[in-house]
Amino acid sequence: MAGHQTKTLTINTPEGIGFSLILAGPVVRFLAWLVDFLCIMALFSFAGKLISVLQIISQDFFTGFWVLFYFFLTLFYPIFLEWFWNGQTLGKRLFNLRVMDVQGLELQPGQVVIRNLLRAIDIMPAVYMAGGMASAWSAKGQRIGDMIANTIVIRTPTVDRPELSQIRPDKFNSFKSFPHLCARLRQKVPLGISQVALGAILRRNSMAPDARVEVFRQLAIYFKEIQPFPIEATEGLSDEQYLKNMVAILFSIE
Repeated sequence: MAGHQTKTLTINTPEGIGFSLILAGPVVRFLAWLVDFLCIMALFSFAGKLISVLQIISQDFFTGFWVLFYFFLTLFYPIFLEWFWNGQTLGKRLFNLRVMDVQGLELQPGQVVIRNLLRAIDIMPAVYMAGGMASAWSAKGQRIGDMIANTIVIRTPTVDRPELSQIRPDKFNSFKSFPHLCARLRQKVPLGISQVALGAILRRNSMAPDARVEVFRQLAIYFKEIQPFPIEATEGLSDEQYLKNMVAILFSIE
């Protein structure tokens, strides 16, 4: 019996770095949505008890407010969480899913808003039939909202922490003097790129000298563009040491 084939997407950066992402399938996406739907219903039920006092003013006013509240809750719950949690809702966190830009770039607020506004089309005619059909047809597993917003949903499976003893900094990591930039770095860098950088560090001694220099130069260019650090933190660092500092931040190495 043939096994289920997992869809992957390979993204090549302008610096020539390639990394693969595991695309989320329609079943796990539906399960994540179901968790979020139950969360919304729980919030709706709790809030309903608080606003039931409006029935004293007018039953019609209470009904109208109730409908509007439900509409805004179902709309802004995913928008707020996907932006605040960098592409994740409670359901997506539970199933290790994340929304990201189709080119691996930083997810923008406009993309989050568009993909969730178009959810109204994806759910038609019932139970996400339009979105499910679009996702099955799309090579990137995109529902209609994802196609318009230029986003994808990926799986970020939990991996065992790698052996990092050989890449512990051999001197003070100047990047750690800027914790807010370190936090942004962890938020912006996809898991695939983190693993590429880690792999380069771990395999550096097996590379030919010219290849080693070029690999670290290209990776340093990528990281300097995705999250710049002040000159006082980077001055005098070779590309290899720059990358070691970056990997130490990404994997929280002391």
